[in-house]
Amino acid sequence: EIIHEEDELCLEGQIIKPATQYEYYALYKPTGIESSFYNLIEDNLSKVFPFNDSFFVAGRLDKASEGLLIISNNGKWVNALTRADAYKEKEYEVEVDQQISDEFIEAMGKGVDIGFYVTRPCMVSKITSHVFNIVLTEGKNKQIRRMCKKLGFKVTRLKRTRIDKFYLADLKALEYRKFLLT
Repeated sequence: EIIHEEDELCLEGQIIKPATQYEYYALYKPTGIESSFYNLIEDNLSKVFPFNDSFFVAGRLDKASEGLLIISNNGKWVNALTRADAYKEKEYEVEVDQQISDEFIEAMGKGVDIGFYVTRPCMVSKITSHVFNIVLTEGKNKQIRRMCKKLGFKVTRLKRTRIDKFYLADLKALEYRKFLLT
């Protein structure tokens, strides 16, 4: 028989290792909070998410960004969700400092040379004159901000609304909800 990490192990009626109870949460991270539980970082997630540090964060957001974070104590699952080679979609609503042109949307969608890396092609659509939607399958550090800067735009608001099949939905800043994997 194969033993799995989440299995409870017993020997002669005594529990050797209790079954791991995995928990999964969607959190709306507001701006001003770091996507880390590291207690030496001021304004870390422990200020807004009241659980211990055995949790992992899927999909970090920089301090100036807001939106969906997935938090779980299942490290293997978090890693599988966030690995770049898994091509999991991450969706954002982005506001910029100037009017969005068709050329901007096209250039963002083709992929942008951000200095150390050319981003993967992605889906981009204009929502209003200064707001667009973008769906990435990677997540380089400050990627959207760097892409916009390279094209002469400055991000004034960045909000993640989805990671894979998990949506921000009706959560408000600082709210979180537990969910079950199906």
